[in-house]
Order: sequence, then C-alpha cells, then structure tokens
Amino acid sequence: MNLSDLQKHLPSLENVTEISRITKGFSFDSKYFIYENSETPQYVLRTAPLKQLPKKRSEFEVIANVFDRGVKTSKPLQFGAIESLDICYMLLSYVEGEDAFDILPSLSDDEQYQIGLLAGEELRIMHDIAAPHIEEDWYEKRFSKHMRQYETYRNCGVKLAEEDEIISFINQNAHYMVNRPNRFQHDDFHTSNLLIHNRSYAGVIDFNRYDWGDPYHDFLKIAYFSREVSIPFCRGQIRGYFNGTVPDEFWHLYALYTAMIIFPTVTWTLQVVPEQLESMLGRIRVVLEDHQNFEKCMPIWFTS
Repeated sequence: MNLSDLQKHLPSLENVTEISRITKGFSFDSKYFIYENSETPQYVLRTAPLKQLPKKRSEFEVIANVFDRGVKTSKPLQFGAIESLDICYMLLSYVEGEDAFDILPSLSDDEQYQIGLLAGEELRIMHDIAAPHIEEDWYEKRFSKHMRQYETYRNCGVKLAEEDEIISFINQNAHYMVNRPNRFQHDDFHTSNLLIHNRSYAGVIDFNRYDWGDPYHDFLKIAYFSREVSIPFCRGQIRGYFNGTVPDEFWHLYALYTAMIIFPTVTWTLQVVPEQLESMLGRIRVVLEDHQNFEKCMPIWFTS
C-alpha cells in the first residue's frame, strides 16, 4: 500500500502526507501508521486479504462495541473493501503511547502496579460483552481443543520432563470449566498490546485474535509474557479486575489454563519461530517454578 493508492481509494484521507508500515507483532494483517503533517500518526490502517472480509467486519464491530463502552482503545472510523487490490481494511484512530513491554521496567513499582490496576479494570469492562450467539459449551470446546493440541505435541519431537505432572493437574481440575460463561475474550491481553503515555495506562490495541468463552482465559498471557516484564503490573491487573478480592475459583482456572497452554506453546514455537524454542522452554520452566509443578494454583510471585 502506497500513498497514491491510499488516497485514490480512500478520499477521506486526501490530507495524508505520509504512510509507514508497522512491522512489530505476529499479526498476519498488514498495518500502517498514517500521518497528516505531523510527527505523530493520526490513524492506524489495517488491511487483510479480501477473503477475510466477514471475519474482519466482525472484528471491526467488536472494536466499536468495546470503544462504545468507554474502554481506552482506538476509535473505529471506517471499514471497507478495495476489490482491485484484493483487500479489506479498517481505519482506526491512533492511540498515543508506547508499548507497556518497553516502558514498564523503567517505572517505579507503584507506577507499574497502578497501570496494572487500570488494565484489569478495563479488561473487566470488555468481559461484560456476552457472546452474540449461542456458543458451543465452553468445557466441551476447550477440553476437546486441549486434547487435539496435546496429541500434536506428542508427535512434535520435544518432550517435557514434567509432562505427567502437567497432564495429571489438567485432568484433576478440568471440571472447573463446567458452566463457565461465554463472554468476549481479547485473547492476547499482555504488555505488548497495552500502551503507556506519560507514565500512565493509555489503552489496549490489537483485537485480531478476539474470541468468545471463559473471560478468565484472558489471564494466561500474564504467566508467559507480562510476568517477565513486571510482577507489580500483574498483581495490579488481577486485583484491579476483581476490585481487590480475588476468588479462589479464579486461581484454579488461572492455573488450569496456564497448564493447558504449555503443550501448544511448544508446537506453535516449533512451527512459527523455531529459533525461539529455547527461550520459550525457559518461559515454561519459569511457569512450572511459579506453580511448583502445579502443586500450587496461585503463583508464588503473587504474594511474595
């Protein structure tokens, strides 16, 4: 996508002076910052193959629903298709800020915690969105997915020494998924998709992995990503979400989902970024230490 193509097909952007591609992240979308005579972008443009139009329209509508509830995120401005380029697109407002992944370590523990509190409160608002249609029963959906992912792992050539303990824990705790609600899931809620501006929480971005199911499933990215960046932030996110009082049931489900994602994490890394396998196995070892090989549901960092 170049500037002349953009202005030819989107007349509303006639005042655009610069377009630059965004290369961060694992999204398959093409992403661009859009500028109008400024050093700060005014818009974010996301494009995807035209065949994804129904899926991307639903994503755009989800972002609109989240934005309308007052969540700090990009305002959805325009959605459409450019058939001659074989793409669909969404135009979003730019949210000023930098990745929490980069900024959190430079802040005080209290600032990190306060940002976590706000992130948790915002996540709770998003989770108020009920599934728009009758979803498959969450227990059946998630456990059958786990079984498929475990079978793929068993054939991947990597074997974790703690495999038996992990499987035993999952089987003993899977019943906690029964009768869990079907709600909106951001499904990628961690510090690389959260923004900080002026040392404060500024918003959440990247909804392209959104899903429906148990809202507590959104916390598992704490274990694998946010926890290595800032433990005060993680404590804040959990306490902010629950307004200070964390129910015991949450910890059973947090640990369960953290355990269930171990096997597909191995196979995903082998398939997508095999050069990062050792670092991902290191993350898994940290998770196992945090939960003492899943003898504990609450991770040791939460109260230590």
